Amino acid sequence: MTPLVLLPGMMCDARLFQPQIAALSGSRPLMTFPLAAQDSVQAMAAYVLSHAPPVFALAGLSMGGIVAMEVVRQAPERVERLALLDTNPLAEKTQVKARRGPQMAAVKAGQLRQVMRDEMKPNYLADGPDRDAILDLCMAMAMDLGADVFLHQSRALMDRPDQSETLKTYTGPALVLCGREDGLCPVERHRLMHELLPNSTLEIIEEAGHLPTLEKPDDTTAALIRWLEAT
Repeated sequence: MTPLVLLPGMMCDARLFQPQIAALSGSRPLMTFPLAAQDSVQAMAAYVLSHAPPVFALAGLSMGGIVAMEVVRQAPERVERLALLDTNPLAEKTQVKARRGPQMAAVKAGQLRQVMRDEMKPNYLADGPDRDAILDLCMAMAMDLGADVFLHQSRALMDRPDQSETLKTYTGPALVLCGREDGLCPVERHRLMHELLPNSTLEIIEEAGHLPTLEKPDDTTAALIRWLEAT
């Protein structure tokens, strides 16, 4: 059974995948990696590769997907299959990069909670009955990780490479999945990744935003199982 490696998004940890871990842990080896100590996507990917099994299935959400694409760029032969969730294959836009400086300055000044509350969390989720609980979990993960991790991850995202060519050359079974209402990484980005990947399936999760693993866990888990079982 091929192990599954899960890479979380910015200021998230394994709790981002709680429902999937609960559903899959009885049938498949699972690993998650904190993307916390490095300040470049390349270094994050090298860290994952230095600790991952020789061959593995790889799923990443948001920043985790960005790192997953770099893992594939560095060692495609080790990634048996790839799942990219609510993520972006392109380099960071200039206007987004410009917003990071003030955010980082605020976090250095002790305002991590305010930055997460006012500038990041409102973009995450679709309206739904579990929205407040999920936002609380997002805040808990962010505060547990802390300001240094926010700064490392911000620098990594600012300087990330375009991975379009990486996706064009990856031939393993691939899943591209996103929430229909994702305001950070819209559906169009996922259609682009689906078109770039030669052997991919596109799944759009209804009534979900940027975190379908938590917003629509059953639908997301089912899509991941179909991907894991694809030949």
